[in-house]
Amino acid sequence: MIFGDQPASAQEISFTDVSVGVLDDTPTGDVYRPILTDVNVTLNEPTIAIIGANGSGKSTLLQLFNGLVTANSGRVLVDGLDPLEQAKQVRSRVGFVFTDPAAQLVMPTPLEDIELSLRKRVPKSERRAAALAVLEELGIADLADRSVYELSGGQRQLVALAAVLAVDPQILVLDEPTTLLDLRNKEKLRKLLDDLVARRGVRVIFSTHDLDFAGLADRALVVDSGRIVHDSSPGEATRMYRELIMSDSS
Repeated sequence: MIFGDQPASAQEISFTDVSVGVLDDTPTGDVYRPILTDVNVTLNEPTIAIIGANGSGKSTLLQLFNGLVTANSGRVLVDGLDPLEQAKQVRSRVGFVFTDPAAQLVMPTPLEDIELSLRKRVPKSERRAAALAVLEELGIADLADRSVYELSGGQRQLVALAAVLAVDPQILVLDEPTTLLDLRNKEKLRKLLDDLVARRGVRVIFSTHDLDFAGLADRALVVDSGRIVHDSSPGEATRMYRELIMSDSS
C-alpha cells in the first residue's frame, strides 16, 4: 500500500549502524553507557514483534521510530523520512502507544482525550461524533464519559490506543501492549490489530514479553544487551529467546 507521495521502495523502516547511549555521572566522571549498539535492520513486514528481557533495549529501539529517542550515531529512516530532520512528518505517520497509559491520557474522560487528539484534524462541531466512532471501533464506547481515574489499567490501555488511532497513523508502534490486558481484552486487541493491517494497511510493530502474542506477527526480532541477536519467524525467534534465557540463568 502506498501512502502520500513516498515511492513504494520507501515503505520501510531502516536502521544503519545505529547506536544509542547515555552519559552516567560517576565519582570518577562521566561514563558512556551503551543502550543500543550497531543496529542494522530493515523492517517492511505488516506486523513485527520485538522480544527481549527487561533492560535489553526494546523500548529504546521502538522510540527511535518516531524520534522520541535519537541515535548517537548511524541513521534511522522511516519511509524515507529522517526523524531528526523531518520530525513532524514522521510523527504524523507513526503512532506510539506507551506501556503505561498514564503517560498519554491527559484529559478527565476518554471522550475528551480523543477529542483533543482530533483537534487539528476535525472541526470542533464534529469532534464528539468522531471520537465516539473511534471508541465504538474498539468496543469501549461505554467508557466515553467515565473518569479515566475510575478505569482499570486495561481499559486505560485501550483508551490510549483509541487516542492514537484517532489520528489515523500509517505505522502503529506499541510498547508491551498486553501487559495490563486480561484475556478478553487481549483477544480484542488481537482482532483490532488484524483489522488495522487488513483494512487500513497499517503496519504494526510491538514489543512484548507475551511469547504467544509475539507468535501472531509476521517477523520477530530478539534484542539482548542492546543488540539484535536474532531475526526470523516468530516461532524460531521465540525458541531462540527461550534458549538465551535458559543459558543466562544456568
